[in-house]
Amino acid sequence: MAVSRVLAVAPVHDIETAVSWYERLLGRPPDSRPMPGLADWHITDSAWVQVFESPEYAGSTLLNLAVEDLERTLRELAAHGLTAGAIQPGTQQVRFAVLRDPDGNRLTLIENPAE
Repeated sequence: MAVSRVLAVAPVHDIETAVSWYERLLGRPPDSRPMPGLADWHITDSAWVQVFESPEYAGSTLLNLAVEDLERTLRELAAHGLTAGAIQPGTQQVRFAVLRDPDGNRLTLIENPAE
């Protein structure tokens, strides 16, 4: 199997509420709205974040996003009205902080300075 792209999908109750929240999280509008109830952001050439209106699964996603500077990222998010939990230590030099979208999907921001 040759995989060319990974799509992380967060199911949500209301697509417009989710799009507004994820625009603040990612700092820009979605790159594509390919069909009703779906929006996606192309984070890299091979990694996309999608929000998909699916009330029966809303709030069930765990999404990890690697960031270069966790403190700077948290300040930027706070400036956009998004608040994460406290920074937690992981193994070795890894640190992380968690926030949740309006449906309760868990997004973990992970910083690993060793990378």
